[in-house]
Amino acid sequence: MMRTTILLLTLALILSHASVAQKFGYIDTDFILSKMPAYPKAQAELDKFSAKSQKEIEDLHADVDRLEKAYQAEEILLTDEMKRERRKAVEDKKKEVQDKQNKLFGYEGGEFLKRKELIKPIQDEIFKAVEKVARAKQLAVLFDKASDITMIYTDPRHDYTDYVLEELGLGDKEDTGNKTNPDTNDNQIDK
Repeated sequence: MMRTTILLLTLALILSHASVAQKFGYIDTDFILSKMPAYPKAQAELDKFSAKSQKEIEDLHADVDRLEKAYQAEEILLTDEMKRERRKAVEDKKKEVQDKQNKLFGYEGGEFLKRKELIKPIQDEIFKAVEKVARAKQLAVLFDKASDITMIYTDPRHDYTDYVLEELGLGDKEDTGNKTNPDTNDNQIDK
């Protein structure tokens, strides 16, 4: 019992000391993406696909509007049976538009799949480079300055964007515009 308690205390002390020495850093994926030649091409193709899909949806909405206006213009002259048929035709067209919109822009829709096809390989390449840099620099946590996580202040000494660009083969530190080097000052953020 006593040995177990001493072992647990020793382990807790070691783990707490290890957590104090963790190094943190950040990168800017927007900046990295701007330097990757494949990204603008992929984004342009995705934008083209989106514009074409949006045009299809707009055309279908125009068809619905035409059907509704035609129905409203002729409603007085139609029998009850004809009115039901026309309203059903309008509702069917609205459902078709909704289904097409979901098929193109919904989860697992055409745009989602196209983005996955075009952008995911680029993101995977960045992730592999980030992982290599994090391991090489012995970083416990690497934040993305471009993500939704709000970073109120970032010390340029902890910016590892240049290293990721270097790992991706996209120029050396002088080419990127970020002139900082996180390893020149060993005063890392300790948590």
